[in-house]
Amino acid sequence: MANSKYEYVKSFEVEDEVMVPNIIVVRVDGRDFGRFSEAHEFDKPYDAKALHLMNACSTTILEEFPDIAFAYGFSDEFSFVFKKETKFYQRRASKIYSLIVSFFTSVFVTKWKDFFPQLELRIPPSFKSCVIRCASMEVLQAYLTWRQNECHIKNLYATCFWELVKCGKPEIEAKLILKGTQKQEKNELLFQQFGINYKKDVQEIFRQGSCALRKEIEDIVKYQEDGTPVRRRRKKVIIVHSENITARSFWNDQQSLSKDVGSFGECIENIKPEYIKSFQFESRLMPSTWIVIRIDGCHFHRFCDAHGFDKPNDVQALNLMNSCAVSVVEEFKDIVFAYGVSDEYSFVLKKDSLLYERHASEIVSAIVSLFSCIYMMKWKEFFPQKDLKYPPYFDGRSVCYPSSKILRDYLTWRQVDCHINNQYNTCFWMLVKSGKSKTESQNCLKEETKSDYSTEGAIEKCRKKVVVEHCNIIDTSFWKAHPTILEEDTHCVQALRTSTCS
Repeated sequence: MANSKYEYVKSFEVEDEVMVPNIIVVRVDGRDFGRFSEAHEFDKPYDAKALHLMNACSTTILEEFPDIAFAYGFSDEFSFVFKKETKFYQRRASKIYSLIVSFFTSVFVTKWKDFFPQLELRIPPSFKSCVIRCASMEVLQAYLTWRQNECHIKNLYATCFWELVKCGKPEIEAKLILKGTQKQEKNELLFQQFGINYKKDVQEIFRQGSCALRKEIEDIVKYQEDGTPVRRRRKKVIIVHSENITARSFWNDQQSLSKDVGSFGECIENIKPEYIKSFQFESRLMPSTWIVIRIDGCHFHRFCDAHGFDKPNDVQALNLMNSCAVSVVEEFKDIVFAYGVSDEYSFVLKKDSLLYERHASEIVSAIVSLFSCIYMMKWKEFFPQKDLKYPPYFDGRSVCYPSSKILRDYLTWRQVDCHINNQYNTCFWMLVKSGKSKTESQNCLKEETKSDYSTEGAIEKCRKKVVVEHCNIIDTSFWKAHPTILEEDTHCVQALRTSTCS
């Protein structure tokens, strides 16, 4: 990042490290998945293909991030348990939960056609995420017990409810029939009225949820000239089901879990959700402050190289980022302004925003997830001749700025950074294209002084729609021409994008 007088704005960023010995758990939940399920006509009470898709996403997460030791999920949620001694991204909570939800979303879109080959995505799927800090193995055991109990309770209810509906009961009547019923009563209803033995006739994936973990297996790695297989033992991520995932007989028998996370004691009964939620650190962002959500591409230099992006700037890649930002601004009405450069975007929420009750993790993860989803869904629109070689993902953070002046200084800092980095990269790649090596080009530019920027930009009056502009947001003339952006009661939204290097 560029050095400038505006860098003081970084002091408003809050560190959110999860301290050792807390065990890190990231829970990913579907965002408005009831509507998503209806739009895609999922089977009721649960769609097996949709659950297998969720499982495939969790498997890919464990394959991509070796610091994750275990995952448990049901319906539209998954919880990812990190190794006890993980140093993953310096244990920064926002970095961890945002990139996990981003990658999960990208994989969900990538694998959609594997499970629904005849069905196009009608609305973008997106997720929210948060970090649960488990202070001990007992807390982790209680947390996982709570989530599997939720699976049991919700699936039994949903199975009864939809059997009643399928036999002709109106949904309101079905709810009244089940109101106040206990577990045994629901089991009897299923057996007496529909001949369903819940434990025997309902699939494990519905009743128990799914676990993703690493198992050491013997696999064929090659064949000898005479056709004899050569076998070696290696760790592979698998999906398993268990009636009680926190029983010692299940957890401690998985050698990788005992080694990487720890051992469980006796089974815990009568878990109170309030106890678990006390470890779910849900910080609320300071009221009456401008909220900025900045998202950044993870390992995007590698992604750009893998997909042959033009240097120093790939116009189509930048236009794709712009299109994603427009979709995000259209979805979240509290966003009044957005500015992007290269593989990052900053979204400004109005000062009086109550989006998700100003819970940082919900706001950040929802925006990062939707951005990732749109990036995947619109890839072919901007790169019709290129296939995605692997899913991209982003991380995000939230920062609060108390005044309009400081917010403008933040945006100025980002655009100054854009100018300096883009000038450097333009010079660098021109030197490389002229025949110099990358090392020679870097040495040529090492002693160059950074220029002072005071460019004039095109100004347009604010319209009540999302637009993309390329202009100078450092100069006061832009803000004078767009006074409603930083007004608390504004309904105007703009997405701003300045092109720079990939």
